[in-house]
Amino acid sequence: MPPHRDEMAARPPAPQYDPDAPVSAAHRDHTAREPMVPRGGEAVPTASRAVRTGEPRRRVPRTDALLADPAVAARVAELGRDLVKATVTRVQQRCRDGALAPESVPAAVLAALPPRAATGRPVVNATGVLLHTNLGRAPLSAAARAAVAASCGTTDLELDLDTGRRGVRGAGTLAALRAAVPAAEAALVVNNNAAAVVLAATALAAGREIVLSRGELVQIGDGFRLPDLIASTGARLREVGTTNCTTAADYRAAVGADTGLIVKLHRSNFTITGFTAEAGIDELTGLGVPVLADLGSGLLAPQPLLPDEPDAATALRDGADLVCFSADKLLGGPQAGVLLGRAATLESLRRHPLYRALRADKLTLAALEATLRGPTPPIAVALAAAPDERLRRAERLAELLRANGIDATAEPSDGVVGGGSAPGVRLASATVRLPTRYAEPLRAGDPAVLGRIADDGCLLDVLAVDPADDRFVADAVLAVARCR
Repeated sequence: MPPHRDEMAARPPAPQYDPDAPVSAAHRDHTAREPMVPRGGEAVPTASRAVRTGEPRRRVPRTDALLADPAVAARVAELGRDLVKATVTRVQQRCRDGALAPESVPAAVLAALPPRAATGRPVVNATGVLLHTNLGRAPLSAAARAAVAASCGTTDLELDLDTGRRGVRGAGTLAALRAAVPAAEAALVVNNNAAAVVLAATALAAGREIVLSRGELVQIGDGFRLPDLIASTGARLREVGTTNCTTAADYRAAVGADTGLIVKLHRSNFTITGFTAEAGIDELTGLGVPVLADLGSGLLAPQPLLPDEPDAATALRDGADLVCFSADKLLGGPQAGVLLGRAATLESLRRHPLYRALRADKLTLAALEATLRGPTPPIAVALAAAPDERLRRAERLAELLRANGIDATAEPSDGVVGGGSAPGVRLASATVRLPTRYAEPLRAGDPAVLGRIADDGCLLDVLAVDPADDRFVADAVLAVARCR
C-alpha cells in the first residue's frame, strides 16, 4: 500500500545535488582512493580491481623497507637521508605508473642515486691547457689531498698545543712559505690573488693614489678589470706611461705626498711586442712608497722552461716590499692568494679589519702547506715531462683504440700553460684524434673526459693528463664506441 499523504509530508525532502557544496574530508579521501571506472556496464572501484587481480602497483616496496635495505642504507650514510628518500619516492612513483616492476625498485633506486653528494663531477683534462680555469686550475697532489682529509675535523688552526694558548693562524703554512722563499721576512694567505691585491690596496692606500703603468691595466676572467678592483678599495688610480712604454721617470714624476702604493703588475694573460719599454722593480724602490709586485701565476723561483715568467724570490731581492700571486697556478696548490715580503708591512695587512673577511680556511692552509713541503705537485710534473714521452703516450693510446676498431690517430700538438700564466708560450704535446661524435658522450661521462674540437675532430691532448689515467681515457672511449 502506498504511504499516506500525511506520512509523505512528514518525511524530510530528498537532498538536492549541489555542485558547489563542500565535500567532507572522509568522502573526498574515499573517492580519491576508489575512483569508479566503467567495465562491462558495471562501475567497479579500481583499487578493488587491483586487489582482485594482484596488480603490481599494489606491491610497491614501502619507503621504510627500501631505506632499510643495506645497500640503500650505505648510500644514506654517504648522501644524507633527505636526498635518498626523495629518490626513493620518485622510483616508487615510476612503479605505481607501471613503468617499473616492483622487484626492480631497489636496484632502480641505487641506479638513480648520484655518485656523490656534491654536484661537481671529476674531469680528465685532455684539453691541452695545463691550468684550465674552468676546470679548477691546478690538480692537488696526493699529499695535499691527504692533508685536506686530515684537516676536516678539529685542528690546531690557531692553537699552540705546546703552551695551550692561542697561536698564529696557519703557522705551519706560513713557515713553509718562508722556507720556500728565504728572501721573504713574513707571509700571509688569503682566499685568492684578487683578495691579496684588495687587502694591500685598502691597508696601504685607501683614500690615496696607487701608481700603475697604463700597459698593465689588465682585464682578467669573466670581465673583471684591475682598475675597477682598485677603485672598490677607495684608492685612486694614477696611470703613468703609455700602453707600450713606461719608464722609471714616469713613476718618479707621478709619486707625491698623496701616493700610497706603486703596483708593478705582470701581464699574465697577454703580451706586448715591438717597440716597448718598462721599468723594473729595482728601478721603483727608493721613491719613498711601498712597491707591490703582483706576479699572478705563482712561481717561487726562476723556472728555465718559462724564462719570461716573474718569480717571488727575484722580485723580493730586487726590492719589492710585497709580492702576491695565486697558489693554484704554477705553484700547484689550492685556490689562495699568497702575500710575501717585509714583516712590518705584512703585519699592518694582518691587523687590518678587512683581513678577517679574506683570510684562508683550514682546508686551504693544510693543502697549501702539503703542496710546499710534499712531493712535486702534478702541474710541475706535467710541465717538466719530455715532449717525446707525450707523443709515445698518445701513440700507445691510439694503437689500443685502433685494435678495437676505433678510428684513432696520434698527432703532435701545441699546448699552453693557461690560467693567466706564461702568455704566448707553446708547449710541445701530442693528441689522439677521434671522430668529432665522440666529444659529447665523453664529456657526459662520470668522470668526464674533456678534449677539444678542432679541424673536424675530437682531440684528446695528453699534456695535462696524468699518465696513470691513460688507461681510463682508453676505457672511456671504448665505452662510448660500444654504446653507438
